[in-house]
Amino acid sequence: MKWYFQFTPHDTMDWDAAEIPMLIDAVYDGKPRKLLAHADRNGFYYLLDRETGKFLHGAPIVKKLNWASGLTPEGRPIRIPGMEPSLKGTKICPNSFGATNWISPTYNPETEYVYFVAEEGCGVASKNTEAFRPGGFQYRATGDVPAPDERTRVFVRAIDMKTGALKWEQERAAAHNFGGGLLSTAGGLIFSADFEGQFSAMDARTGRILWHFNTGQKLSAGPMTYSMNGKQYVALSAGSDVISFSLFDNK
Repeated sequence: MKWYFQFTPHDTMDWDAAEIPMLIDAVYDGKPRKLLAHADRNGFYYLLDRETGKFLHGAPIVKKLNWASGLTPEGRPIRIPGMEPSLKGTKICPNSFGATNWISPTYNPETEYVYFVAEEGCGVASKNTEAFRPGGFQYRATGDVPAPDERTRVFVRAIDMKTGALKWEQERAAAHNFGGGLLSTAGGLIFSADFEGQFSAMDARTGRILWHFNTGQKLSAGPMTYSMNGKQYVALSAGSDVISFSLFDNK
């Protein structure tokens, strides 16, 4: 092991860092750096030096975040007292699904924006006691259910890679689940696949939806692109189908 970085010490909410980290070579603080960008389930964005593991910058990526007030200069969370699962139940934001999850993020070196799918939602985290039973199965003694006064909302968000500042967001209308991942292209597009079946292309700089197609199936896969015989295609797995679109050719 050369180095490690722990995003959520004493993690009682199962916020494992499932969001895919992005490896980026860019100028940071006036010199070329090998960077690692990561939008974490705990609600914070992290930028690290991937050669040393040094924390460079962090910022919140969701508005509903009540378990920590920020990050220290070393990237450690500044915890808010009492924000732990309890016997009575504690409202914690984000919920145990996380502000992000395993859904693929993407990066565009032209805009220097990081794009990811974010969920705004809180949960009531509770714990209980369970006596040991020989042969019994004890996975964990905590639970998390949606807060009764909360409506989960899902967004595609673009942030500045170096500062974490929000550049734009586009809500996935009616979505209550993360849905599918994102894909960026050199042509300035972000392809997005949402849980309600909409496959969309957005402007990478503004987030404006330029095109969409209703697949009629819940989408949880990430789109991909390929070329064949000189023509570019974008493909997506939708349920039991694979759907492929080619770029319009007006010749």
